[in-house]
Amino acid sequence: MQKIITILDRIGEKIGELVSWVAVLLAISIGLDVILRYIFQFTYVWMIEVEIYLFGMMFLLASGYTFKYRKHVRVDIFYAKLSKKGKAWVDLLGGLFLLIPWCYVVIVSSWYYGLSSFVIGETSPQPGGLPGLYVLKFCITLGFVFLLFQGISHILKSIQVIFNTDN
Repeated sequence: MQKIITILDRIGEKIGELVSWVAVLLAISIGLDVILRYIFQFTYVWMIEVEIYLFGMMFLLASGYTFKYRKHVRVDIFYAKLSKKGKAWVDLLGGLFLLIPWCYVVIVSSWYYGLSSFVIGETSPQPGGLPGLYVLKFCITLGFVFLLFQGISHILKSIQVIFNTDN
């Protein structure tokens, strides 16, 4: 079980490192766009769409990494007061009955969403916009796959806490 957790956590960590570079690219593209817009008084549609694509990719692909470090939105009214085993039970049940089914639904539906976009060769509706809108749509699928991986790791960690007699 620990080997699976290690592999899944390593995948999440590598994706997080990759996405951090997407953040750098986003900052550079926004900086260039601001310079063009406010100094030279023009911009390009494709440049604005690059910013949108990069932000979308960063947001979607980093969901598993965010979950790994517990930086996602959580309502801790009761959770914070629970023991370590109590929290593990909440995490286990929430993962099994909420996270995994939701990830499955989004992965399957977004796969067809991206695939249909790919098949028709969907591009930006804006003149001068970017081609390959399906790339961004497939990032929905990938983001939820990464979230699922991290969710499985978290579920396995919860099982370890529950069945560890030291807790």
